[in-house]
Amino acid sequence: MNRTAVNPVTWSVEMGFNQGELVSGQTRTLYCSGQTAMSDDGRPLHDGDMAAQLALSVDNLEAVLAEADMTLANLVRLTVYTTDVDLLLQHYGGLAARLGAAGVAPATSMLGVTRLAIPGQMVELEGTAVA
Repeated sequence: MNRTAVNPVTWSVEMGFNQGELVSGQTRTLYCSGQTAMSDDGRPLHDGDMAAQLALSVDNLEAVLAEADMTLANLVRLTVYTTDVDLLLQHYGGLAARLGAAGVAPATSMLGVTRLAIPGQMVELEGTAVA
């Protein structure tokens, strides 16, 4: 698989994401459902704690990727849904650090929403990965 960052402007690179990702030669594409701060048995965790919810959401996204023999390094698209954009931005460095450690800057969108499907959840990560 070959990945090429597409950045007609460069400000986004400093924030940890590319404007686009051109992917060629891939053989598999994984579309990940939104991952939140849920336990293995389906209980919501970390009510009111954005940092902990974000970290567990990334862990859960990594678990889905691992089940398909992929890692965060395969992530080419990430959509971040949150009930509190300002609060999420205070903790966004945790997500950016994990993506950076994986050597990726996927095309990313962040959306502020009224609520998520599970009451108490404040952040949800939806991704697309290729290998």
